Amino acid sequence: MTISIVSSSPDVLGGVPVFVGTRVPIQSLIDHLEAGQSIDDFLAGFPTVSKKQVIDFLETARDKIIAMDRD
Repeated sequence: MTISIVSSSPDVLGGVPVFVGTRVPIQSLIDHLEAGQSIDDFLAGFPTVSKKQVIDFLETARDKIIAMDRD
């Protein structure tokens, strides 16, 4: 079973990738982390996103990058 983490639809923020079930862009998480903020800081500002969603996204990104290295 595949769990959806990211959604993209022209009807939601013009197709910008968001966390499933929210209108929170994935880019917002990346921007927060790049600025040195913690996941908890991000979650405080975006209460519709769960910590599980953030962790699942980061783990999936990690796995895809590691898989690219093996190719």
